[in-house]
Amino acid sequence: MKPVPPPQIGSNIQRIRKEQGLTLEGLAERSGVSKAMLSQIESDKVNPTVLTIWKIARGLEVELDAILKGSWEPARKFSVTRHQDVVVLDTPGKGPHIEVYSPLSMAEDLEIYHLTFDPGTELVSGAHAPRAEEYLTVLEGRVRVEAGEKSAELASGDFIIYHCDIDHVIENPHPEQARVQMVVRFHRKHYA
Repeated sequence: MKPVPPPQIGSNIQRIRKEQGLTLEGLAERSGVSKAMLSQIESDKVNPTVLTIWKIARGLEVELDAILKGSWEPARKFSVTRHQDVVVLDTPGKGPHIEVYSPLSMAEDLEIYHLTFDPGTELVSGAHAPRAEEYLTVLEGRVRVEAGEKSAELASGDFIIYHCDIDHVIENPHPEQARVQMVVRFHRKHYA
């Protein structure tokens, strides 16, 4: 029986990366594996661990098997977060009740929150990453949003988009509770 050669992991990663239009730097940012290590793996100078291959597969958004076989299709997502698994952040003092619906793997990519503001509470945030945006829908009550020098009063059913790469505040100065859905979208440079 003829021995089966080991998979060409380095060249498979390089081919998938280039087909996706990713630079080494972009893949390093997405995977958490350094650019230098990726370069060594792609040129077959090092033999990566299974954990490293797994991180690279996640960065490429392909199944782990794709790196071993060299053929790939984008990984199909189907992920459910049950209500009992939602991360809850209660801010100290006069802050809102925050529920985090997006999985941890999406942190600093796309984050989804449900915020409940009691009367007189506020969420004061410093600048996020460059070009980051917040998409906020008021589900109940009224809130005031301030981003830099701009501000708006919003009521139930209103929607606002604003850059959050500057200091910004969401507050409920009204006598009734307010609930909002907030999506934070980060713009990370992945492509050449």
